Amino acid sequence: MDLIALQNSLDNISFAVLFATMLIYWGGAAFPGIPYLSALGTAGMAIANLCIAALLGARWLEAGYFPLSNLYESLFFLAWGITVIHLLAENMSRSRLVGVATSPVAMSITAFAALTLPETMQSAEPLVPALKSNWLMMHVSVMMLSYAALMVGSLLAIAFLIVTRGQNIILTGSSFGTDSTRNGNYRLQRPKNSTIQTPEIAFNSPATATISSNNGNSNTAVLELPNTQTAISQTELLSPQRLNIAQTLDNISYRIIGLGFPLLTIGIIAGAVWANEAWGSYWSWDPKETWALITWLVFAAYLHARITRGWQGRKPAILATTGFLVVWICYLGVNLLGKGLHSYGWFF
Repeated sequence: MDLIALQNSLDNISFAVLFATMLIYWGGAAFPGIPYLSALGTAGMAIANLCIAALLGARWLEAGYFPLSNLYESLFFLAWGITVIHLLAENMSRSRLVGVATSPVAMSITAFAALTLPETMQSAEPLVPALKSNWLMMHVSVMMLSYAALMVGSLLAIAFLIVTRGQNIILTGSSFGTDSTRNGNYRLQRPKNSTIQTPEIAFNSPATATISSNNGNSNTAVLELPNTQTAISQTELLSPQRLNIAQTLDNISYRIIGLGFPLLTIGIIAGAVWANEAWGSYWSWDPKETWALITWLVFAAYLHARITRGWQGRKPAILATTGFLVVWICYLGVNLLGKGLHSYGWFF
């Protein structure tokens, strides 16, 4: 079997499948009445995941080492991680909006790796001495999985901001979510002295909407309006459906980031041990190490704000959006713009 030809075919197939999957998810969001689009989107992500896994497996057999030594390999591993986290998040939320946010990112990563990088950078090369270690699989794989989880969680936070149109929607209740965020059988209960305008819902300031399910669990969404009389005319108020979607996105974003942060912590610790073994120092303030620490601090602040301060809604979503940019700087920007112990040309 020609493993090189197989890899070339699989990277193009992965891109094509993810491109079609992105169109399916976007079409499903634009025309929610069309049946089976959600199932087709999930199937597309699963097929892309298997294609990328097969590509990485073929690469492993061909090169004889775990395929995470250069940019091409790490990009496809990142895309594979995003598809895995996507399937997990979609199963948790039962929402096609997850695919609307994640599919274009996964498709763009595979397009950049398969169509933009020159052939010399796509081919497998012997490992440089610094990478000939069992820590390569431990450290880099965990870091890449953490990047994938943090990116998906941040993308869902960005989707939350889009769904709420940037309004100051404060969601109170369990940050971990309950069955009421997944049941799909909601009703919007308005408090006393509130008024309703059709088809949207308006409340006296501050507006409070309680989202509850048949099992008795409830969550509360508060729309803070500075002045009821002027805010109704100046701000497009959110419908119960948008509040339900916002609640789901907020909870799933928190859960996925909560998964990615421990992985990032383990990856940094493993990298420090490997650095001591290779360079005689646990920490050298290399640009990659510095930005990994910045990434850790940003998401530590996010989790601290949610767990200790009880933040939910727009504020943590903005913090997660900042984290999305920081992750990309840590993963790719440092290698392109900076020099250090981790910069093996275009190597990860």
